[in-house]
Amino acid sequence: MWPEVRKQFTRQTARPEVVRRMIECGLRVSNDEKLFVGDIEVDYSAVARAVNVDRRVVKQTVEQIRRNPRLFSIFSKTMPLGTSLVSLVSLLGCTAIVVEADPKSPGIMAEVAGILARNGMVVRQALADDPDMVEDAKMTLVVEGQLTGGALVELNGLKNVRSIKILK
Repeated sequence: MWPEVRKQFTRQTARPEVVRRMIECGLRVSNDEKLFVGDIEVDYSAVARAVNVDRRVVKQTVEQIRRNPRLFSIFSKTMPLGTSLVSLVSLLGCTAIVVEADPKSPGIMAEVAGILARNGMVVRQALADDPDMVEDAKMTLVVEGQLTGGALVELNGLKNVRSIKILK
């Protein structure tokens, strides 16, 4: 999706960053060119401050999205992903496993989840960066309890995994 969206904004310098932040935050464009996160309206100025641009750039970006049927079909349905548990793992008694691997290699998530399941670990949340939007895309799994030594050995043995980082 991101390459297609980026292509629509090739001649502008700031608008692609506005669009990237809109995607990251799950901002939706309404028929009347308002921005929403879920059902909460978001002011153009708030987005402008977050991206460090003038609010008019945000307004023009939204207008461009609204005029383009393909872009509007995407951004009229965008939704936020929800709350990430990563920063809460220590409070919840969980562990976050950050996996850096080739994001275009098929089966990485399945292999990691399989190892965790074989070791009796329950995955509470899985988050993966879009490799088209994030240069060093990572996958993060939040699991109940502490990561077992056996699971860590198996995870480190995966051929397409570059690194494993454990957050407690």
